[in-house]
Amino acid sequence: MIRHHTPILSGFKGTLLEQEPLSLHTSLRVGGPADIFAVPCDLEDLQRLIRTLDGQQIPRMVIGGGYNLLVRDGGFRGAAISLEKISHLAILQGGNVRAEAGARNIDLARLAEAHGLGGLEFLVGIPGTIGGAVRMNAGAHGGEIFDHLVSLELLDGDGVRICDKKTLEYGYRRLQLDPKEIIIAANFQLSSGSREAIATAMDTCLQKRKDAQQVRFPNAGSFFKNPPGQAAWRLIDEAGMRGMTVGGAQVSEVHSNFLVNRGGAKAVDFLNLAALIKEKVFAASGIRLEEEVRITGEE
Repeated sequence: MIRHHTPILSGFKGTLLEQEPLSLHTSLRVGGPADIFAVPCDLEDLQRLIRTLDGQQIPRMVIGGGYNLLVRDGGFRGAAISLEKISHLAILQGGNVRAEAGARNIDLARLAEAHGLGGLEFLVGIPGTIGGAVRMNAGAHGGEIFDHLVSLELLDGDGVRICDKKTLEYGYRRLQLDPKEIIIAANFQLSSGSREAIATAMDTCLQKRKDAQQVRFPNAGSFFKNPPGQAAWRLIDEAGMRGMTVGGAQVSEVHSNFLVNRGGAKAVDFLNLAALIKEKVFAASGIRLEEEVRITGEE
């Protein structure tokens, strides 16, 4: 239960819900309730909320668009925060672009295209938000979001500070941040190009995604990271796991690195299926798969 939550209502202008099922806010459509689900209306509102939560020692997490997140069935004892209202996009001088964390990836890609700025075409096919994409260094078709990142604006207990890319610790599908730090915005340097060429590249990215990943059922995208020099989907295939089902969770018959909710799945179904995949892949190849999705919450 929430402890001493009433003061959070004082001065908070955004949306605040109690015992909100996180299955309503994650692409896998599973997950128990969060004690608090908060949607700040702006940065000041977010800072006010963070001060209150931290002052009361209430755990918190930012869920982004919920596309790379598996919440256990017991839910989250604390506050789940959505940044969907902190979503401004701006084209600055010299090919610089500022994108707030709650902005959608596809909107950033389309805005860059409209201004003849290239480099982030692959984002058009990656669901979710900029904050989530940066948090996992999202990429596709040979590109990563950090390829064009200049700096991040991070919120911590001391306020918002700008961190240059070279000061950040990042790599394949990861960015190392302090658990208390929240991505507020990302600044990019893009290159000028032909709008037609950029649009064509985006269409190609979308077509590739459609051809390989039209899985139809709720999913979190690629569930496992690709091991060095390997494709996770191929390892899963070679271990005979394509189509394997545990409860309502299934290894997609279309793309075997996608685990899908065939209806009525629980988080524990995905966790058990993932454990079985890792066991079978290791037995077949000697390779240990690592989850790409973030797993949180209580059993």
